[in-house]
Amino acid sequence: MSAQEAARRQLIAALTPIVGERYVLHRPEELLLYEYDGSALDQATPDVVVVPASTEEVAACLREAWQRGVPVVARGAGTGLAGGSVAERGGLVVSLARMNRVLSVDPLARTAVVQPGVVNVDLSVAAAPYGLHFAPDPSSQRSSTIGGNVAANAGGPHCLKYGVTAAHVLAATLVLADGSVLRVGGAVPDAPGYDLLGVVVGSEGTLGIVTEVMVRLTPNPEAVHTFLAIFDEMDGASAAVSAIIAAGIVPAALEMLVGEGIAAVEAAVRAGYPTDARAVLLIEIDGLREDLADQARRIAEHCTAHGARELRAAADEEQRQRLWAGRKGALAACARIAPHYHIQDGVVPRSRLPELLRFTEEVARRHRITVVNIFHAGDGNLHPLLLFDLREPGVRERAIAAGEEILRACVEAGGSISGEHGIGIEKRDYLAWIFGAADLEAFAQLRAVFDPAGQMNPCKLLPMGSSCADIQQARGALRAVAQGAWI
Repeated sequence: MSAQEAARRQLIAALTPIVGERYVLHRPEELLLYEYDGSALDQATPDVVVVPASTEEVAACLREAWQRGVPVVARGAGTGLAGGSVAERGGLVVSLARMNRVLSVDPLARTAVVQPGVVNVDLSVAAAPYGLHFAPDPSSQRSSTIGGNVAANAGGPHCLKYGVTAAHVLAATLVLADGSVLRVGGAVPDAPGYDLLGVVVGSEGTLGIVTEVMVRLTPNPEAVHTFLAIFDEMDGASAAVSAIIAAGIVPAALEMLVGEGIAAVEAAVRAGYPTDARAVLLIEIDGLREDLADQARRIAEHCTAHGARELRAAADEEQRQRLWAGRKGALAACARIAPHYHIQDGVVPRSRLPELLRFTEEVARRHRITVVNIFHAGDGNLHPLLLFDLREPGVRERAIAAGEEILRACVEAGGSISGEHGIGIEKRDYLAWIFGAADLEAFAQLRAVFDPAGQMNPCKLLPMGSSCADIQQARGALRAVAQGAWI
């Protein structure tokens, strides 16, 4: 027996009394399901998977990993799209699937306390009897979990008006690498001191594992109107997006579908999308009834002025839900075009949308890959979906190269490399495009204060020199820790 296998068996033996034999997974057929996330381009096999049921069990598991120098990766539903929950260096995956309870809902304070394994849409279901909902709604909301949303600072269609996950998280319980437990944030606004909660949200599991979250709930609007604007030209649809926002109208959601994806969505969902359109905008406004009629009129004027051939209004809630089923089911629907995909989430100024959309199509043609653009147009968050068949030799490398070109163009246009999916493995080395060496060094030092040994989700989020090879010897950070700096 090798030393590595002996160490693995010792870890299994140490974890079993904590969570029970049933919740320590180590057989090859069990580990197979934890090799990849929603993108499936990055794959690696963990040594062990543990499925704890409480903060105390998570802490005990991390203490065992800490003592053995074992890398730790937290995992929610595995719907991430940047390789953030892939155990690139093996080690221990901590699945939070059993920690799936809504612990409390306070309708007066408009807050809820939840475990990280709660599915996003289930939180809104729990809040619905009080006329409340959880506003961040990623397209994967029927499967993605609150813990994963917090880790990646996830967005969604309605974040145009209501803000991304960070705007709705009030407090969190964080288990650090050595098993100690820290609570950050709180229900009281504008607390003094450093904003540690702001550091934790979006940190992609590199600082610790979030085991409990207090979130802000949003009152359901009095009225909701949903429209489908149909265009024969992509540029006209893009211009309409900018015109609507420039006019001071902030829709609850402003989504765009371009080209071949429209027909794929319609074939799969029968949402009522016209298959001959070059582009469609899914526009939703909400608020007080007396305000919406004027907003609807002005939106119609802007769409018509920029070439919309038709503006359809959802006649009832059933039709509205069908329109949204098309948008939120778009990723799965595109499997009708090709079986595999590589999706990006670069951000650009809205005024640059036409240019970047044309560029994505040119890049896809050059790399001999199909591209479908289905994205959050209102905040310029592009989602070029590169479609291919992995059985074709060399296509994976072409897809990655195409995605890199698109993201670099987003940065050159004054945008960013991620609007909501996170950095993970996929984009860690692109971070240097938008941050300087001093910034990255500061990030590494901050990370090392929380996790000086670099065991929490290693090789993620920061460029390889900062997050993988050098994190264990980050200049300055470990000196600060040795002098007593600790969280």
